[in-house]
Amino acid sequence: MTISHSQFIVFLSLTIFSFFNLCHGDVGIAAQYAPPYTPTACYESDPTQFPTSNLFAAAGDGIWDNGASCGRQYLVSCISATEAGTCNPDQAVRVKIVDYAPNALSQPSSAGATIVLSQTAFETIANPSAIVINIEFQQ
Repeated sequence: MTISHSQFIVFLSLTIFSFFNLCHGDVGIAAQYAPPYTPTACYESDPTQFPTSNLFAAAGDGIWDNGASCGRQYLVSCISATEAGTCNPDQAVRVKIVDYAPNALSQPSSAGATIVLSQTAFETIANPSAIVINIEFQQ
């Protein structure tokens, strides 16, 4: 059986489309930070800014978007770390952006992170002793 040139192009296009469709989000680095969490760059000292689940985060420069990220929600999962067994497989958290990481009152465990997760959010997807993890995230 032979295939025509146009059939090959269609097959190749579908294969490439399928490959890119497997990529669900962006990749970056996450750190963690501890209380005190207020005041924040997004909501100052308003206690209602924090979800009752304590799943929130501070935005790094890569997603801050001049403050437009305030209130955005991101689905975050740990994909790798320097030490094996750091990530909690098949775990993801939905976090709300409440602060700007470089100006946060509590300093992150690592500077320059894409997202700095609250302790609760970080511990859901990774070993709490980790300093920094590689993440996949999507809005």
